[in-house]
Amino acid sequence: MTLPTTRTRPTLPWQVTGVLAVVAHPDDESFGLGAVLAELISQGARASVLCFTHGEASTLHGRPGELAVVRSQELTEAGAALGLSRVELHDYPDGNLVGIPLDELGAHVLRLIGEERPSHLLVFDLGGVTGHPDHHHATRAALLAAGTGGLPVLAWAVPRSVAEQLNAELGTAFVGRDPAELDATLFVRRELQAVAIARHRSQSADNPVLRRRLELLGDREYLRSIHPSAWTPTTPRRTESGHVRPRVVTP
Repeated sequence: MTLPTTRTRPTLPWQVTGVLAVVAHPDDESFGLGAVLAELISQGARASVLCFTHGEASTLHGRPGELAVVRSQELTEAGAALGLSRVELHDYPDGNLVGIPLDELGAHVLRLIGEERPSHLLVFDLGGVTGHPDHHHATRAALLAAGTGGLPVLAWAVPRSVAEQLNAELGTAFVGRDPAELDATLFVRRELQAVAIARHRSQSADNPVLRRRLELLGDREYLRSIHPSAWTPTTPRRTESGHVRPRVVTP
């Protein structure tokens, strides 16, 4: 299959005028989605990010008690570097996002859809790309909201060949897609992504997986179009969890 590609605008087979990215951790918007967000913004789209956790469970740098504060500030700085119009950061538990009902998470997404009026949601591919269950759960919550709000969803994915090479070289658990499953190839410039990555100093200083993935992808990123109606949630539903209300950060 030949994927739709172009180096001149428009670079996508969809008209993206505004995008809400839904992620699990600070740095997901930069390490994973950064080049895509920067490219969409350069084409005139308004972009915002909803992040569910402070990333306090990371084993990279710092003590857990301090890391939540550090990573919150890093997210603010990275959002400004990318040109995001809004960043909303929640305080759900890092590493245990799957314990939060999808209805509760999806309600936050649905509220921001109403406030920001994006044309599309942007998420990690089903399976979470990296294999992290928090990534997968964040995507499922976004899909639940998209189904309610009638919004199309673009999923960031990596080719199966890239995933397999990363897994073989570095012992990771990336989940890739065959070419026939990828709906578009986006040619990107990574300069702004690199700046945003550098803002996440606690996570980027010693990160060989990130460096190798970017080497393998080069100047391309890959997207899938997911129709929310084709996906059915399986997590038990609940309306309240007692978690801290979101803190809104605007770069």
